[in-house]
Amino acid sequence: MSEEEKKPRLSRAERLAAEREKSLAHWEEQDAILFKHREEAYDIGGAGQVARLAKQGKKPMRDLIKLLIDPGTDLYEVGLDAGYDIGKKRLYGGEIYDSEKRGHIPGGGVVTGVGTVMGKDCMIFANENRYAAGTYFPITLKKHMRAQAIAEQCELPCVYIADSGGINLPLQVGCFADDGHFGTMFYNMCRMSAKGIRQYTLSTGGNTAGGAYIVYLASESIMIEKMAYAFLAGPPMVKSAIGETVSPEDLGGAYVHTQHSGGCDHFVRTQEEGIAKLRAMMEFEPSNKLCIERRETREPKFDFKEMMRCTPVDTYQYINIKDTIKCLADDSYFHEYKSNYGPGRGDSVIAGKMWIKGIPVGVIASNASGVIYIDAARKATEWMIRCGNSKLPVLFLQGSPGYMVGKAEEWGGIGKYGSDMVRACTCLDTPKITYVIGPDHGAANYGMCGRAFKPRFAFTNMRGRTTVMSGETAGFIVETVRRKNIIDKGGAVNEEEMATFRQMMRDRYDSEGHPFYTGSLIFHDGVVAFSEARDKIARGFEIALRVPIKESYWGDLKV
Repeated sequence: MSEEEKKPRLSRAERLAAEREKSLAHWEEQDAILFKHREEAYDIGGAGQVARLAKQGKKPMRDLIKLLIDPGTDLYEVGLDAGYDIGKKRLYGGEIYDSEKRGHIPGGGVVTGVGTVMGKDCMIFANENRYAAGTYFPITLKKHMRAQAIAEQCELPCVYIADSGGINLPLQVGCFADDGHFGTMFYNMCRMSAKGIRQYTLSTGGNTAGGAYIVYLASESIMIEKMAYAFLAGPPMVKSAIGETVSPEDLGGAYVHTQHSGGCDHFVRTQEEGIAKLRAMMEFEPSNKLCIERRETREPKFDFKEMMRCTPVDTYQYINIKDTIKCLADDSYFHEYKSNYGPGRGDSVIAGKMWIKGIPVGVIASNASGVIYIDAARKATEWMIRCGNSKLPVLFLQGSPGYMVGKAEEWGGIGKYGSDMVRACTCLDTPKITYVIGPDHGAANYGMCGRAFKPRFAFTNMRGRTTVMSGETAGFIVETVRRKNIIDKGGAVNEEEMATFRQMMRDRYDSEGHPFYTGSLIFHDGVVAFSEARDKIARGFEIALRVPIKESYWGDLKV
């Protein structure tokens, strides 16, 4: 008898218990990887960069942000994963990243997030001057614009802590002069200012060429004596253009712009004094409001570790989404919509509402395999319309590999009903937050409010995989085409090569869909650990509800 046969057989309950503990251990390990991944962005350049800044009388930007925000509060960071191994993606610069040795930009070159200053929420932008003199790479601009978009949607005042050399010149083709490039920063500042969304700048270093407009376009700006400079052209360019020799201080220092040009409003002598001035400005901002009725917070009956235990290790294994919801919802209470509709087909999407930290929200959640059938699409569409008509924010828990395919589904109208779901998701004009917790493929990314459908915030956990389809499916499709081409040309299929190719496609798609990969390109606003999920989602809705909820207009639905 083999050793395996000698082992006592486990009961079903024992097998489930063992599986739950295995899942817990796996997700604890994955979240530990996530926390380690973040450290590089928190501590760019290590002690050497801190020492370099100290010689200039400067603190790292993250230290300045801690001084700026209220004690006991945290920065609600967005886009932290931007820029990781960006050169390998061959996007936004390609081989230039390699030649310049700038293919890895932890944090994307700028710190962005919502902070609470004098009790008021504001969007904070801080150039990461520990990396490449705070210059803007294409991915830096994308991150900056994303934060400005959130600020405009939520009507948050903006605070810029500026210390940047402007566009990273070797990568200028991805930074100037398209929509979404460097000039859009200033366009956004002007548009927000025109809407009454205040823009504040503390210059703590050089702001050259276009970067100087961060100072000039602010509602109020601050410059630090003998540390901050702003000019359309620095001393070398001035010398080249007109032959004039001038120091940075005399060309565009704090005394020039506060006493003579009028380009800056406040003169300070230290970074700490500048931060104090920013806080004084924010004190005059209107108090925060929450444009929804909020009740008292009630803790869930199940903690985040229960969510880990109930989350399968395999991204494509069936999931009971109610086990996730009970760990997010106040008092673990979920009011389900159409719980008995379309058994086995309608329940691949769960709909309903709950409270999260006292805030009422609607829920559209992938369940079981996550495959969206006709019945599930109908239910989701109906519920989005009801949430929109009730002005209820909506949380999308996305774990769907796509809509159901095949003759029966096409004849039954999966295209039509799936399109209605996409339209409803598009036209739903209440605050939306998407949290990817599994497969995120194809048109399901659309109907479940992927980034293109403008959720106020989009997050993922370490289980999420965002690609056009699964690697298994992509490998099968491409392999089928390859086989046909070989056979049509009279050749013989090498099965060993085909097996290698299939595995390559699986690995490639798993890599390209991984949260660190998609985060590096800012396809989402951050990877969220299980322990953070409830707080992160609730705070996101709180920020989104700083402005009144709009009416939703549904267009030409075909139901």
